Amino acid sequence: MSNEARLILFLRYIYNRDLRRDKIAELRKDPVIARWVIISTERGEKPLHFAVEKPRPSKEKKCPFCEGNETLTPPEIISYRKKGTRPNTPGWRIRVVPNKYPALKIGSDSNKREKGIYRMMSGVGAHEVIIETPHHIEDIFSLEDKVVEEVLWVYRERIIELMKNPHFQYVLIFKNRGIVAGASLSHSHSQLIATPLVPKRVEEELEGSKEYFELKGGCLFCHIIEQEIAFKERLLWEDENFISLCPFASCFPYEMCILPKRHYSDFREIKKSEIKSLARILKKCITSLDKILPHVPYNYIIHTSPSSRPNLEFYHWHLEIIPRLTRVAGFEWGTGFYINYITPEQAAKYLTQLHSSPISLR
Repeated sequence: MSNEARLILFLRYIYNRDLRRDKIAELRKDPVIARWVIISTERGEKPLHFAVEKPRPSKEKKCPFCEGNETLTPPEIISYRKKGTRPNTPGWRIRVVPNKYPALKIGSDSNKREKGIYRMMSGVGAHEVIIETPHHIEDIFSLEDKVVEEVLWVYRERIIELMKNPHFQYVLIFKNRGIVAGASLSHSHSQLIATPLVPKRVEEELEGSKEYFELKGGCLFCHIIEQEIAFKERLLWEDENFISLCPFASCFPYEMCILPKRHYSDFREIKKSEIKSLARILKKCITSLDKILPHVPYNYIIHTSPSSRPNLEFYHWHLEIIPRLTRVAGFEWGTGFYINYITPEQAAKYLTQLHSSPISLR
């Protein structure tokens, strides 16, 4: 860990210690899915809560995602490559391949059935890997802006293509960085899984935002954007197209969310001009996180509207960044409550203080 990172950790400890004196925990309600979170800075004095794993060398003799090792992956689905180069050969910039060990597989029959009180169906779906660079780079913030833009555009292309399949109801884009976050290879990559059902978490967001729309007559996410810009307590960065913030009821330390300012529920509707902004603000968020704790494991996910419900006036697609600095233990599993050891306001302050640039990226 660098001296800068150690200094930040020490200052954070002193700041939190002084702030915690004579202060009890606070419960906060997530306005979208009505989940309660415990903000308990008192427990943040535990020294191991923010211990970050050291990068481990890959057990693979050859990294299957590096250029020149194309035969070590299943045949590519699509790739962005130099003119004149053939599929599954060197010369590519971004490459999409089927996951070698898929959670779900392409199929033609979901075979829904029941057995007494139990319901089941075949594991029809798709599981793909987006290899973000031919070079052995470990994280997306190390890539040039143009490369990140292409990665985001590939996400859109694959969602559009997979949603043509009538058996798929949803496509989740996600990234696992670090072993703790679920990554088995260190080479920078992300994944997608197409599912025959809409995931429960997404349904909860849809139901919560619809209920708010019917009660208040407006999009909850749009109102969150307006309020966060006005208050600036949890605001990270913004430009003309996007805003990034630490959510009011963050479940995890340094949790972040990126939302488009333009109201649209379907990620497939993103414009080329907006991709530039999204790439820049995503890199900014990940870079700030890595400056606080180098090699921090994290996940990011894109939540978008289901294929059968593309244009929802009450929903807003968004990208969530979840650092894996704490463990989900018995209390969380037993109650559904999450305990966060740093307030979102503190997290926003730490993240933005590491940069000399102002909140606005315009």
